[in-house]
Amino acid sequence: MAPVTLYISAYCPFCHQALRLLDSKGVSYQTISVDGRSDVRQDMTNKAGSHTVPQIWIGDTHVGGCDDLYALESEGRLNDMLK
Repeated sequence: MAPVTLYISAYCPFCHQALRLLDSKGVSYQTISVDGRSDVRQDMTNKAGSHTVPQIWIGDTHVGGCDDLYALESEGRLNDMLK
């Protein structure tokens, strides 16, 4: 299975939604909290080109945010990316 990495905040409902989808699929993932860590948020922004959370990577592919993850699921493409 491709490694999944998410930059998240504990206070972000979209982060929790993304994690629920991945949990429902039995996906293992690494989370990186940006809470109170401006250096980590800046690193995420540099990598993703966005300052909002969540920011999600599957392998080396930047998926985007929660809506993008759910779009992949509704298009039937998420499972293939996770392989």
